[in-house]
Amino acid sequence: MREDCLPAGALVCDDHYPDWEEIYRDNVVRLYRLMYAKVGNRPDAEDLTTEVFMAALGPLRVGASRGEVRAYLTATARTVLAGYWRRRLGVQVTSIDPEMDVVYLEEPSALSDAPARARRLLNALPERYRRILELRFLEALSIKEAAREMGITVANAKVLQHRALRMAANSGPPELGGSG
Repeated sequence: MREDCLPAGALVCDDHYPDWEEIYRDNVVRLYRLMYAKVGNRPDAEDLTTEVFMAALGPLRVGASRGEVRAYLTATARTVLAGYWRRRLGVQVTSIDPEMDVVYLEEPSALSDAPARARRLLNALPERYRRILELRFLEALSIKEAAREMGITVANAKVLQHRALRMAANSGPPELGGSG
């Protein structure tokens, strides 16, 4: 990389990164947001983002263009995310649409009745239990945001969520972990 092609304060030269630090700075937030959108919690998103950069550290060339770096990191993120879901749920993730941040499952037909089963479980819960679970898991709100939305304290929201999850687990069909 030629130093003389860098204007004062420039981060890249001819659409190339000058070093790993700039690759990291320019891509970490995007990758973290992608991972957070897929896993829904900060610790796992942070770990997965780190895993993407660690996996890319060896094979990725510093002199690659911004587009090449972004494409490589996205492909690496797909692989890392696939491993995460395989370990967690036994679900194979096959692609990440970088424009829409959508995960497509390998066999969507096998899961086609899951939304209906989840809706039936939610509808069987008392209103406040159903609402806390919808806010937390369907609308992806934090516990603090859900509490604010419901007009209750964070501690109360935690208790409601715990009780709602326990009731849903105990009332669902056997294939969902329920006893009845």
